[in-house]
Amino acid sequence: MTQDANHLGQPIGFPIPGWTSRQAPPRTPLAGRFCRVEPLDAERHARDLHAANSEDREGRMWTYLPWGPYADFGDYLAALQAFLRRDNFITYAILAADTGKAVGVASYLNINLTAGSIEVGGITYSPALQRKPAGTEAMFLMMRRVFDELGYRRYEWKCNALNAPSRAAAQRYGFRFEGIFRQAEIVKGRNRDTAWFSITDSEWPAIKAAFERWLDPANFDSDGGQRESLSALTTQR
Repeated sequence: MTQDANHLGQPIGFPIPGWTSRQAPPRTPLAGRFCRVEPLDAERHARDLHAANSEDREGRMWTYLPWGPYADFGDYLAALQAFLRRDNFITYAILAADTGKAVGVASYLNINLTAGSIEVGGITYSPALQRKPAGTEAMFLMMRRVFDELGYRRYEWKCNALNAPSRAAAQRYGFRFEGIFRQAEIVKGRNRDTAWFSITDSEWPAIKAAFERWLDPANFDSDGGQRESLSALTTQR
């Protein structure tokens, strides 16, 4: 996209005619074929989430997260309740459509209504959701809300720069790598360099089409295997 210039010939960025501040995401459910994304309620979801998380016997899912692992259900419930009191997070439980049980968590955060920018983060996928169509569909439903329903301009993904699976997931979902913020944080007593990724509103239509093609029932064989990978579809855009 070309940049405009002022009367001195200096670049000043392209205009955004008619822009107004966006609304915060609503705390309402999102439904797909493989999953349901609904506002997290500790009383309703904590038991299922703790049980699903406990299937990760080695605790690998917590390695790069600022929280966890937890000694028992009481510790997990207390942490979840505290997490829900954070006013800068809008947090959802991800329920598997086939069981109706909560198997993961994801949040909107760093919400900038004036700029139309928002981050997806706090992503905590239990083994029951990892590498499953439901996990991919949940990310698509949250993207679609941000761009199609709310009209945001920018969708962010950030992770520990050492977290290779998270970086690969971001690129599989169509996020573009933007760079590394060095020594950005201290997490669990260790340095964290943060990798930044984003999708912009101009990129969204092609990414949306890739997701829709991947999620189409025709893309899965009788055993549930994918015929085309999402990575292949997002890199074709």
